Amino acid sequence: MTDSPFAHLSAVFINCTLKKSPELSHTEGLMRRSMAVMEAQGVSTTLLRLVDYPVAAGVYPDMREHGWEVDAWPEIWPTVEAADIVVVGTPLWLGENSSQARVLIERLYAMSGLHNDKGQYVYYGKVGGIITTGNEDGSKHAAMSTLYSLQHIGYSIPPAADAGWIGEAGPGPSYLDEGSGGPENDFTNRNTTFMTWNLMHLASMLTGQGGYPAEGNTREAWDRGERSGFDENPEYR
Repeated sequence: MTDSPFAHLSAVFINCTLKKSPELSHTEGLMRRSMAVMEAQGVSTTLLRLVDYPVAAGVYPDMREHGWEVDAWPEIWPTVEAADIVVVGTPLWLGENSSQARVLIERLYAMSGLHNDKGQYVYYGKVGGIITTGNEDGSKHAAMSTLYSLQHIGYSIPPAADAGWIGEAGPGPSYLDEGSGGPENDFTNRNTTFMTWNLMHLASMLTGQGGYPAEGNTREAWDRGERSGFDENPEYR
């Protein structure tokens, strides 16, 4: 869609299912609905299934420097760094996001000390959201934890940045199972649509103005002693 205001954007969808490819992932099923909306607007999308890669656990950029024999995170990182939008997808287990989702957050955190061209932390000007699926409670809890983590390391979170589907509590059909009602669920479809458009809107606004102004938010300036008004009021000395 060449005349779309979003055609310059790129998005990476990171599926934190516990199932390796090519096993069916219900979380991916819902993520692809969001991807389709973006792609129709010209957004370039990439889908990664984290469990397919030997990503080490840890909070350093390359865990091979900290005792691990293999770490695929440095291979994945350029795709994540280049994306204007990141969407985390996770199934729900015991009311929580998956272990792979926690590994992802930790590895994103590992890179959060890097800086962009303005000297800001590397995720400034990028946008984040989350998609969850399962047949138990915990969707909002998982979204709360993940969205907090994303904004803490620098991602911007638009309104309604989470969407999900949970079936009947307890053992039962998952999102893509025949008769689940998941793909037809109006609540899920509405939230997925709103989330997707809000991600694109915010990412477009930020990229259109070159991200956040580099005033009062660069580590180099702070280390030089610039306090950006923090201690300039004598009443607070």
